[in-house]
Amino acid sequence: MERLYCMAVKLSRISAWVGGGLLLLSAAITTVDVILRKLFNISMGGSDEIAGYILAITTSWGLSFALLSRANIRIDALYARLPGKLTIWLDMLGLILVGAFMSFVTWFAIGVWFESVSVGATANTPLQTPLMIPQGLWAAGFIIFMCVLLILLTRVLVLLWRGDHKEVSAIAGIRTVEEEVHDEVASVIDHIKEERRHAC
Repeated sequence: MERLYCMAVKLSRISAWVGGGLLLLSAAITTVDVILRKLFNISMGGSDEIAGYILAITTSWGLSFALLSRANIRIDALYARLPGKLTIWLDMLGLILVGAFMSFVTWFAIGVWFESVSVGATANTPLQTPLMIPQGLWAAGFIIFMCVLLILLTRVLVLLWRGDHKEVSAIAGIRTVEEEVHDEVASVIDHIKEERRHAC
């Protein structure tokens, strides 16, 4: 189980890096298009369409990393005042509800992709993009998320069976203020070290 969870973490990081790379690509394409319009009064054409596809794809591909990083927003006004054992079961319930909702989203995304493949749909734009490509990548992000979520749920169940409540909170609970502060401080320290290294 530990190895499977580590694989899920690696997969989510790769997904996040791919999404980030696509966003940089989108920014580069848009920048080149704007410069060409401004200086030479010409346009590459389709940069806005490509940016739309990339935004949808990076959103779905970033979900698994957000889940494992516990970066998803949760309202904890009442949560923080509840006993620890109860919050653990609420964390479990939250994962189950997220999984139930995302299973419908994933099923819908796959259905949209399958329909585009079956009819050979293309975008009603000058690029005439075969929609199976962006929709397939978009749906793949949701599939990755569901796989990671199932692994996380299984790990939580195993930890609950062992009675390791602390570890459950560490991987599925709401991030504490202390954890947020620790991450910010660590980020600042890393930034300072990087600046000193370049200064030398």
